[in-house]
This record gives sequence, structure tokens and C-alpha cells, in this order.
Amino acid sequence: MLPAFFIAHGSPNLAIEQHAYTEFLQRLAMSLPKPKAIVVFSAHWESPVQKISSAVEPEMMYDFSGFAEELYDINYPARGDLLLSLHIQQLFQQEGIRCELNDRRGLDHGVWAPLSIMYPHAQIPVVTLSVNPRLTPEEHYRIGAALGSLRDEQVLIIGSGGTVHNLRKLDENNPVPQIWAVEFDEWLAEQLETWNLEALIRYDERAPHAREAVPTPEHFAPLLIAMGAGDASRNAKLLHHSFQMGSLSLCCWMFGSLRIRKQEI
Repeated sequence: MLPAFFIAHGSPNLAIEQHAYTEFLQRLAMSLPKPKAIVVFSAHWESPVQKISSAVEPEMMYDFSGFAEELYDINYPARGDLLLSLHIQQLFQQEGIRCELNDRRGLDHGVWAPLSIMYPHAQIPVVTLSVNPRLTPEEHYRIGAALGSLRDEQVLIIGSGGTVHNLRKLDENNPVPQIWAVEFDEWLAEQLETWNLEALIRYDERAPHAREAVPTPEHFAPLLIAMGAGDASRNAKLLHHSFQMGSLSLCCWMFGSLRIRKQEI
């Protein structure tokens, strides 16, 4: 059984950067058994109804502006997996979760930025899923739990977003993490490691600096979804944590167990 992961995708520049976090993502992929397919819940695909990509050859989406020109030269030609998309639809329907297939959606940077680092040859099929920021934390968790059985089928489930993600608080000239951002992530780590769902579903009330860290929920939702996908084992482990620009959290959480040692990645 593969673990599920929450992977912070930072800014689009992640795809062309070289630092401790990108090196970690490379090592992480090499430490995992090769998945049969990858399912990614992207913070950059918002929809009021749960969407499931079903394009056989999804196009690249350059859903950003004002970044390095070389980003527009990146191509990640991963194929889709229609049978997996239909299987996911069935799993959602079994749990009473309304969902729809979408054969037009391409790969946004919340998908291809981390995957181009982890699996640069794009040889593994990818199915992307939307997030609905209007849902409650319990509903996000339930969506992830509905797909937990895919882990037994060697499907890698990834929630792609960010725990501390406030663009107005970024400081490109400050390499030192801001205290408020650190305190929020430390609180979050304690709740995840103890699987304290009661606290997590009320993070907006209980977590220190929650309003600053999570001004809008679309980047936080993939964390709860990935956690839900690990509900069967209820084991959370922080594999990497660093910051960019003072408060942009770059972290990776593993939900579920795997026989890899932290020092290997």
C-alpha cells in the first residue's frame, strides 16, 4: 500500500529552482515504489462540484503571469487514465459524493510543477481532481477517505497546495521565516502527528495565526484530503519543512506508512 502525500507546490518557479526542497522531492520519488498512476488534488482547480479529469492527453496549463519565461517552455506530457477516472467516479458515487468527469481540463502548475521534479519523464498516468473551498474540513477529509482504497492498487494520491499560503505576506528579501508562520505550522504538525481531527476541523478557530496562514482555504484543503486518504492507518509523518520568502511554507506530509527511513529522503 502506498502512502498518500501532501506536497506544498510553492510558487510556479518551483519547477526551475534548485534547493533543499526540490532535492528532497527528487529523493522522495526515488524512495517510493513506482506507482501505476498518480492522482493529484490541485488547489488551482476550484469547482463547486467534485471534478475528475478524464482527458487522455491533458494539455499544459500555464495558469500564472509575471514569472520566468522559461516556465512557459516546460512541457509535461503525462497521459491521463480514463479507466482510473471512471473508477474514481464510482468510488465517489458509492460514498454519495457528487462528482463529474471533465475531459477538457489540462495540467495546472499545482500538478506539473511538483511532478516535473519527482517524475521528470512523465511516464506515469496522471488524473487530476478539483477542490471546493466552500466545503467544510470534514467534507474534504471524507473526499480523501473515499479514495483511500486506491493506495492498495499502487495509485499515488497527492494533495497539492500549501499550509501557510498568504501572497500578501510574502517578503522576497527575507530568508528568515516569520514567527507567525512558524507557529501555525508547529501547531498544525502537533495535530497531524496525533491525528487530532477534532482540532483540525476547527483549525480556523484553534490554530494560532490561522487567518494570516490560511486567508482562503483552497490551498489548505488538499492537506485534509490527503489526510483522509490515509484514514485506514492514521499515521502522519512530516518528511520536509522549510520556508521561502519569509512565510511560504514548503512542507511534505506522508499519511500511511512505508518502509523508508527519513534519512533516505
